[in-house]
Amino acid sequence: MSSKPGLILVNLGSPDAPTAQATRKYLFEFLHDPRVIDTSRWIWCPILHGVILRVRPAKSARAYRSIWNEPEFSAQSDLVDTAPLVRITQAQAAGVQNVFEDSILVETAMRYGNPSISSAINTLTAKGCSRIAILPLYPQFAGATTASVFDGVAKALKDRMDIPEIRFLRNYYEEEGFIKCLADSLQNHLDTLDWKPDAVLTSYHGLPQSYVDKGDPYQAECLRTTELLRDHTGYAENYLYATFQSRFGPKDWLRPYTDKTLEKLARQGVKNIAVMMPGFAADCLETLEEIKIEARESFLKAGGENFTAVPCLNNRSDHIDFLANIAKDKLLKGWL
Repeated sequence: MSSKPGLILVNLGSPDAPTAQATRKYLFEFLHDPRVIDTSRWIWCPILHGVILRVRPAKSARAYRSIWNEPEFSAQSDLVDTAPLVRITQAQAAGVQNVFEDSILVETAMRYGNPSISSAINTLTAKGCSRIAILPLYPQFAGATTASVFDGVAKALKDRMDIPEIRFLRNYYEEEGFIKCLADSLQNHLDTLDWKPDAVLTSYHGLPQSYVDKGDPYQAECLRTTELLRDHTGYAENYLYATFQSRFGPKDWLRPYTDKTLEKLARQGVKNIAVMMPGFAADCLETLEEIKIEARESFLKAGGENFTAVPCLNNRSDHIDFLANIAKDKLLKGWL
């Protein structure tokens, strides 16, 4: 048995397959989380089961199929026929494990879907880990993401007679190493182009405005991330914008919206644009399909000429080193 500490890298998750059946199962778990949808269960559940889970799975499955075998990520893990998000997260965990060599044990988990948080904890405790650190791969805190991971950990431990010591990272958006990774990844990508962008958008996953009105710090942390990136790069406010994507349902969501901003800039004469996603640690449906495909189409249709989506930090070597360092400094201190 091992007395080494364990580390779990946790991301959102994906369906097990790009099919309506698998997507329905995933959406059932995801959209039942009260952190994600805070509407009364008496109101929400009939809508979810009566409408959304009947219609949305087929549409979402088609979107997943469009990015499922993205060649850029096909060799990033040993997993076969899994979503890019899962493959990349596994590659990140393998990279962090290599940095620490055999001093800790690293596992991967998804808040929804597989591999589950419970399975990751079971694997580590079966190997004798009595101390486990949780690193949610969300740079900015939100109740719907980071706090939900906390809930998932608590649920996984709920029925245990003997629970491990747990440490949990809240966010890391202000870390100098993270901002440097973002800046370097942006510059590295721009260096591959034969054109220069007239503007760069930092696009973050959206959140209902009501969540922020109730005290969620997510919007402020996203805007601060872009401010820090401007400070690091020297880019002006009218060159490096902050926007929000992925609206869902009738509620008012955080503004400005990414798609509407792209259309507005194109109409104003901006012909060349780059979009990066500093709130995503790994490329996924929201970056590969919503931005790389749909946002590009919106921009070009509105009059733009050149569009590029900057890959997320994924398993870049500097990102792996950063994740290992933040784990060592904030989570594993005194355990190694």
